[in-house]
Amino acid sequence: MAPQSLKKNYKCARSLKQFYSGGPFVVSSDGSFIACACGDAINIVDALDSSVKSTIEGESDTLTALALSPDDKLLFSAGHSRQIRVWDLETSKCIRTWKGHEGPVMGMAVHASGGLLGTAGADRKVLVWDVDGGFCTHYFKGHKGVVSSILFHPDTDKNILISGSDDATVRVWDLNAKNTEKKCLAILDKHFSAVTSIALSEDGWTLLSAGRDKVVNVWDLHDYSCKTTVATYEVLEAVVPVSSGTPFASFVASLDKKSKKKKAPSPETHFITLGERGVVRIWKSEGSVCLYEQKSSDITVSSDDEESKRGFTAAAMLPSDRGLLCVTADQQFFVYTVVENVEESELVLSKRLVGYNEEISDMKFLGDEEQFLAVATNLEEVRVYDVATMSCSYVLAGHKEVVLSLDTCVSSSGNVLIVTGSKDKTVRLWNATSKSCIGVGTGHNGDILAVAFAKKSFNFFVSGSGDRTLKVWSLDGISEDSEEPINLKTRSVVAAHDKDINSVAVARNDSLVCTGSEDRTASIWRLPDLVHVVTLKGHKRRIFSVEFSPVDQCVMTASGDKTVKIWAISDGSCLKTFEGHTSSVLRASFITDGTQFVSCGADGLLKLWNVNTSECIATYDQHEDKVWALAVGKKTEMVATGGGDALINLWHDSTASDKEDEFRKEEETILRGQELENAVLDAEYTKAIRLAFELRRPHKVYELFAGLCKKRESDDQIVKALQGLEKEEFRLLFEYLREWNTKPNRCHIAQFVLYQTFNILPPTEIVQVKGIGELLEGLIPYSQRHFNRMDRFVRSSFLLDYTLGEMSVIDPETETEYRKDKKIEEEVIPSLSAMDQDKEGVDQKTPSRKRKSQKSKDKSNKKRLVVEAQGNVIAV
Repeated sequence: MAPQSLKKNYKCARSLKQFYSGGPFVVSSDGSFIACACGDAINIVDALDSSVKSTIEGESDTLTALALSPDDKLLFSAGHSRQIRVWDLETSKCIRTWKGHEGPVMGMAVHASGGLLGTAGADRKVLVWDVDGGFCTHYFKGHKGVVSSILFHPDTDKNILISGSDDATVRVWDLNAKNTEKKCLAILDKHFSAVTSIALSEDGWTLLSAGRDKVVNVWDLHDYSCKTTVATYEVLEAVVPVSSGTPFASFVASLDKKSKKKKAPSPETHFITLGERGVVRIWKSEGSVCLYEQKSSDITVSSDDEESKRGFTAAAMLPSDRGLLCVTADQQFFVYTVVENVEESELVLSKRLVGYNEEISDMKFLGDEEQFLAVATNLEEVRVYDVATMSCSYVLAGHKEVVLSLDTCVSSSGNVLIVTGSKDKTVRLWNATSKSCIGVGTGHNGDILAVAFAKKSFNFFVSGSGDRTLKVWSLDGISEDSEEPINLKTRSVVAAHDKDINSVAVARNDSLVCTGSEDRTASIWRLPDLVHVVTLKGHKRRIFSVEFSPVDQCVMTASGDKTVKIWAISDGSCLKTFEGHTSSVLRASFITDGTQFVSCGADGLLKLWNVNTSECIATYDQHEDKVWALAVGKKTEMVATGGGDALINLWHDSTASDKEDEFRKEEETILRGQELENAVLDAEYTKAIRLAFELRRPHKVYELFAGLCKKRESDDQIVKALQGLEKEEFRLLFEYLREWNTKPNRCHIAQFVLYQTFNILPPTEIVQVKGIGELLEGLIPYSQRHFNRMDRFVRSSFLLDYTLGEMSVIDPETETEYRKDKKIEEEVIPSLSAMDQDKEGVDQKTPSRKRKSQKSKDKSNKKRLVVEAQGNVIAV
């Protein structure tokens, strides 16, 4: 293939990483993002594609409560450290913090005005804080258990606060009460277990409270009486009222019509409950009627054990009719929406955001268009992600143990098939189109570590196991539309290795299969009878991955000895060895029709190689742990990597785009360079200096500043040029000045520009320059050296002046400011009488060419006075 078709670079286009580890979360007022706890940090997650917009790093504090201000500008957090922190979401910085309760804060709520923050603590207290001042405005006590729920009334005119506790009571507090007045307006005590959720109806006069006593109490806030009790027969974690004018309200109205009970004259309250069963149910308070219940839970259950069931832990209605957001115990966000059909409306799971994937063991692209990615994690299910949005489209559940390997293909009928191998010693065949299991294969006595479909006929697949055997499974007679899984049959079995089989691969023509094992060897077998062809020996550690070349009669292996080798199938000889990884190579796969390949390893690196030159073209470091999984799209050759850090990265070939960008930048550089030369010719120094900074030409910048220094009124022009620079350009300027300052022939220009820079920039802006501390550390020593040299020159000039003065080489100055330094013209006096007249002074002065020091002046005056005195004596 032509060299220009080779790939030179990949770019990480999209990533899916852990963004929620369980615990508190809060949804923005417009539903665009979710703030959720992830360990000690807080992630701001886009609600559309689960991408992390920003991360707020905590201070080793387990978070217990989160809240957002009504304008979504401030985020409030609290944890086990009992510190309440206020974060600015624009800068992700903590702007205020104070110590709150004597125990962990378990719940938070913000007043509709945004000026008050309510906190519920494990110390049985309810406190209200001034957001701006950080001081406590209200102190409520009375609960006898941990206060877990707190809620301000949405109407700002009704200054009441509602709290729910583990003592099975709900209390209503008066925010207007004085110290002497009664603060608790009512105690609602119809529950018999902990209150887990409280909510207000749309009109604000009906309160819903749900608890672990499997009931929902409906309260009238006019007189604080219990209107009705709805028995749900399920431990509840969340209750959500249904507001009018929403798709859920119309859905409830259609359900009401089907209900046989007559409509009550009093206003009805509809609400949604979620709990341990993992199903969504809609209720009508009048008559305690369940209008809707999901037929089955969308939450997968790992086994038949009751304790392993996962239910919902929290829920919230998304604004702008975006649906119902439900949170599961296994860190997933479900979004349910109402879909209107011709016959009837129905509630569907429209989006599934997975907060944590755990360790990723294998992944493959689905279908010809490769729009989906099947991922095997440290779970009993396979999660299928939409590549465009990175949201989980659906889940394939059926294995009883962790899924270790998978492979995909498109059958002759057009259905996308998935085969999975698990720790439960079974293989399962799935129809991804119908999202159902159509076949189960049993017979292995160990963990199934590798599976692979046929590449041409798609009528069989192979599996390698920890029991050291290789099996070929037949797909003949399998109905792809079967509702119930059938038992799969094996065509042939062979004891392939002395240790576990880690990887299997089928040749493009379905004639050979290759296995890689823990015994440091790879073997090639002829299909369909699994006749041994050749054994590949040469690796010093176990083999993790094997793959046939798409064009040549060779096979590639990746090993724990940090190398990738290519072997000849004919005689089993090693053709090439690729070294470059610093740890075990876990996966390797061919791209570009076999002329290149990509590899990943335990060092967390992804490498791009050229097969012909044995050269590593590029190395990418986007993982923090071992990269166990590598998937390459057959059509798009898009690369996906996943590893022990629970991170999935999607890589796109950027060779063509990089070439276009390079050509565009080069063309733009030429045009800007010409513009720079024109500006220099036109003496537009401000524009020329700005262009030189944009083009990153430090020598040109120096030439421009040096040229300005030689001109008259250079100060004004340099100041004008410096005032047009941006912050980033000032950083570059300081870098250039640091370099110029080290050279004796350029230091004077550097010092002059530095002086002007410090004159126009206030200290507050100087400290904001990125890396200014390091830059100044490089400027100060050389500046001190230059000033010391100037001091030495000045002192040397004093010595020279003194020497010349003592030698009477320097004549008196032509002009003086003081009377004693006046220079009197010396004339030849022919007689003694003329010397007497000189005492009255001489007005004429003789110009001198050389200056005289002060000491020489004094000596000249003394000589003159002596001559005058002698003349007087002679005259006498």
